[in-house]
Amino acid sequence: MDIKNSVTKELIIGGKKLKYVDISQIADAEIFNKLPFSIRVLLESIVRNCDGFQITESDIKKVVNWSTTSKESVEVRFKPARVVLQDFTGVPAVVDFAAMRDAVARLGGQPSKINPICPVDLVIDHSIQVDFTGSQNAVEKNQAREFERNRERFQFLKWGAKAFENMLIVPPGSGIVHQVNLEYLARVVFDHNGWLFPDSVVGTDSHTTMINGLGVLGWGVGGIEAEAVMLGQAISMVLPQVVGYKIVGEINPLATSTDVVLTITKHLRQIGVVGKFVEFFGPGVAKLSIADRATISNMCPEYGATVGFFPVDVKSLEYLRKTAREEDTITKVEAYLRQVQLFKDYTDENSEPEFSQVVELDLTTIVPSMSGPKRPHDRVAVSNMKQDFIDCLTSKVGFKGFGLPDDRLNTGVKFAYEGKNYELKHGSVVIAAITSCTNTSNPTVMLGSGILAKNAVKAGLSVSSYIKTSLSPGSGVVTYYLRDSGVLPYLEQLGFDVVGYGCMTCIGNSGPLPEEITQSIDEGDLVACGVLSGNRNFEGRIHSATRANYLASPMLVVAYALAGTVLIDFETDPIGFGNDGKAVFLRDIWPSRSDIQEVEKKFVLPRMFKEVYSHIKDGNAEWNSLHTPHSVLFPWSSESTYIQSPPFFQSMTMDLPPPTEVKDAYPLLFLGDSVTTDHISPAGAISRSSPASRYLKSRGLKPRDYNSYGSRRGNDSVMARGTFANIRLKNKLVGREAPKTKHIPSGEELDVFDAAARYKEDGQQLVIVAGKDYGSGSSRDWAAKGPWLLGVKAVLAESFERIHRSNLVGMGLVPLQFLNGENADTYGLTGHEKFTIHMPLDNLKPGMVVDITTDKNQTLKAILRFDTDVELTYYRHGGILNYMIRTLSSQSSSSS
Repeated sequence: MDIKNSVTKELIIGGKKLKYVDISQIADAEIFNKLPFSIRVLLESIVRNCDGFQITESDIKKVVNWSTTSKESVEVRFKPARVVLQDFTGVPAVVDFAAMRDAVARLGGQPSKINPICPVDLVIDHSIQVDFTGSQNAVEKNQAREFERNRERFQFLKWGAKAFENMLIVPPGSGIVHQVNLEYLARVVFDHNGWLFPDSVVGTDSHTTMINGLGVLGWGVGGIEAEAVMLGQAISMVLPQVVGYKIVGEINPLATSTDVVLTITKHLRQIGVVGKFVEFFGPGVAKLSIADRATISNMCPEYGATVGFFPVDVKSLEYLRKTAREEDTITKVEAYLRQVQLFKDYTDENSEPEFSQVVELDLTTIVPSMSGPKRPHDRVAVSNMKQDFIDCLTSKVGFKGFGLPDDRLNTGVKFAYEGKNYELKHGSVVIAAITSCTNTSNPTVMLGSGILAKNAVKAGLSVSSYIKTSLSPGSGVVTYYLRDSGVLPYLEQLGFDVVGYGCMTCIGNSGPLPEEITQSIDEGDLVACGVLSGNRNFEGRIHSATRANYLASPMLVVAYALAGTVLIDFETDPIGFGNDGKAVFLRDIWPSRSDIQEVEKKFVLPRMFKEVYSHIKDGNAEWNSLHTPHSVLFPWSSESTYIQSPPFFQSMTMDLPPPTEVKDAYPLLFLGDSVTTDHISPAGAISRSSPASRYLKSRGLKPRDYNSYGSRRGNDSVMARGTFANIRLKNKLVGREAPKTKHIPSGEELDVFDAAARYKEDGQQLVIVAGKDYGSGSSRDWAAKGPWLLGVKAVLAESFERIHRSNLVGMGLVPLQFLNGENADTYGLTGHEKFTIHMPLDNLKPGMVVDITTDKNQTLKAILRFDTDVELTYYRHGGILNYMIRTLSSQSSSSS
């Protein structure tokens, strides 16, 4: 705390005295100037929040000495300034808060102590689905269906906004959380209680990193960890290495920022940046707009880093003006950041900090690109797309293969739709969606898609009516400038009507395809395609009928919708034929980047942002008609199929639970590489043959009322049954894609939930064995809560995705990692073994190596992936929230 006092200074802005921590004075200039800007933001927070208890002066010294300590896996504690949530992850967070209040009351504490301490913004954006499209009233019809499905959830969230302090709920129909964060919620610099400090944020969505593009340090965390931050806890983290990503040159006239980010994603995946910060620098950054930078930062989870950070510069200030922030605020942002050396000049190459590693990208080398068919980092140049897809069809089943025999390559199925005859083949596009904050926050690519649509219509081109086209902007501002620039009617003529303001297709809320389409796909066992401007394309995520899904710019989404197939070489094949019968090529209608930016300068204006966001909290008539109780404790209803009190804290006491060993545990699943959180806890549609369906049917619901798994995350009975219910799950115990497993003692094949229930009845413990990158994909706390409910005690994997490992720890599960270079095959494991984990329960240490033995006389070694002492504390309590309940109950009992 002495360090904090010694560097606390005052800055007078607009006649107001404001305190701030002058981090540039903490160390000698030579040392400070070498710190990456992202590390300087961490340093400021650690100094300002140093209390000698959660955060100590040793944390400060570790960060000051970053160039050395970042190589030593040292732990520091960081307090973000705020938290953002979306409703799929926000509902379970508020459910947990309500359940924690119940637990504190039961343990004799004051339930009102369970309350967010830092600002929390929850944007309802994940509930709306593309039920209707192809008409100008599609958005109203989809919003009506959204309320019909989600009324209980929305009532609960509205209760939470009243019951908890510091919680803002942005009603449905407003936009996508990350775009709203960028355009409205971001402070860049906080002015709070007389202190100035950098904005920083964690969110329960992995794409929280998008805000890095504006110079706000932020990343995704598990919902459980976010709840602890909301309760005033610091995040325990390993001080990261920082990869400097130098950008030079300028994007060529025919490429887009989407092509840039897909290139960067593949590049950084190859380098390996998991657990690291990436900080962008170099003269090329000065040529990128904030929207371009935000697109690059958005896909940070796909390239594996914790953050993809762009320090604040003059472009950041220009963006704040464009988005109608107050001029006094912008003046304050600039004055403060310059004062503490957090303001960047990308053209000054003589003032660059020191990085752990430096890599470089020349923007002039960027070419139009897509990524797929199953992973966001499998970039394909559009010029190679046709041949790449042909190769994928016959390659063995995997991330780049579908394993089709040669005699099935030309399979076609003829069908009639709306009075016309068509034929579906492998590669046929059946979904074309302009969706996701990744791209809809970027006026350049959005206007580009509109101009392309205009040129296409004028050339006499059209989109086949069976292709499900949709436009789901991330904020109302997009519709505003598309309409004012005159391009929206042309998008609508091609079927790209506005269908809603939310994530929609990108998260699997793509809605139903016409029955004629799904029947034809099934009949021919066709590899049909979805093309979307999103950030994720994992198997089973976009739609169960589209086995191949490609990420692309909004402009390419329109192009492939016009073509109707991915089996096209745009250089040599016409995209279609005009009314005069002449061939039209993509180059004939493709607008240049400079042409698009001229339109952008004219039609993307501050007044649009001001008008849209002046009504952001109002909500529509249906939202405002929702009646909610005024109470400290939530009145749970046993009749609800959406909101139930979870069992996580029902049996806990004030005493620590006795340590228990994992002994003779059966593998519930035996998995390979890249098992995503979509595989573990799907967010999309609930299959009629699933255990969740049987449960909902028993509660009197019909399939049309099932909604999605994501919308039912407030009900543990549904979510436990939905764990590992993804139809694309590859479990080696059953040898095919199916949400099934083998009950080892009986040899019976069962739904995963049913097998877990039988193990539980027999008193048998469970583990999961997996390969590399277990838990990759979306930040999803239910991917840890679900296995906990199924009785899983530990997960043994070759490697873990960062957020998911944190979530496992937060639920009191044991993450174990094979030694480097080893995996299940090294030991000849089959998944039929029983595992005993030999952990010295009274002497656990972060990262220690433990022995695991099996009933087949095998012994293997694994790393105990509790990475910090704090994580061990959470484990001993049975999870992070259990720790918080005991801590707050104790505090409130002693003060009453």
